[in-house]
Amino acid sequence: MKKVIVNKEKCISCGACVGLVDEVFEFGEDDLAQVKSNIDFANINEELENEIKDAIEGCPTEAIEELDSDDKNSI
Repeated sequence: MKKVIVNKEKCISCGACVGLVDEVFEFGEDDLAQVKSNIDFANINEELENEIKDAIEGCPTEAIEELDSDDKNSI
């Protein structure tokens, strides 16, 4: 799976991603969702990848973005 980020300009802190995949997403000090820093997207299993895809699809503001591995515009 490619790297996933949360665009904090779009996040409304609804908690859908954290509720679906709390092993990947958490709330930061700014109360906005973020990806946990210890996630190695190159080595996640298929079940977790599917859960992340569900979180991406379920985000009401489309704040979760999947980046190409060479994308240097991570937020």
